[in-house]
Amino acid sequence: MDGRLRQRDREKEDEEGGLIRKKEPDSRTRVLRCINAALEKKAKDLVILNVKEISAFADYFIICSGTSDRQVRAIAAAIQENLKTADILPLGVEGEAAGQWVLMDYDDVIIHIFLAPVRTFYDLERLWSEAPRMDIPDETVTLKALTKEM
Repeated sequence: MDGRLRQRDREKEDEEGGLIRKKEPDSRTRVLRCINAALEKKAKDLVILNVKEISAFADYFIICSGTSDRQVRAIAAAIQENLKTADILPLGVEGEAAGQWVLMDYDDVIIHIFLAPVRTFYDLERLWSEAPRMDIPDETVTLKALTKEM
């Protein structure tokens, strides 16, 4: 399904034929939903990168790891289910079948879920090292808010 179809799903016509747009959560709220869904599935080494000042295509990257391909897929499924309850659908999802690196595009929030050795190989944190970073400790159960620099 392409973005235009989802766009229409989020819009309704008013009585005069004009479109009324359903208000979506802001990118910070989406990040929190994604992080908490990943935490429910015991994602490891969670990192949030604020790339809005250095990227034209996203505000945030979320990067995390799973210890097996099964866990990587479970984290991805939990994030999709959580956002779907808020009527937020991805623009695209890649890599689910293999479970080595799942890339989820939620417009201004991009999620990378890696199998640990694959994450080490690609080292996205180094590529985006100039972005403000928030590390989420593995012991975290729920994240209530992002830091101010995020």
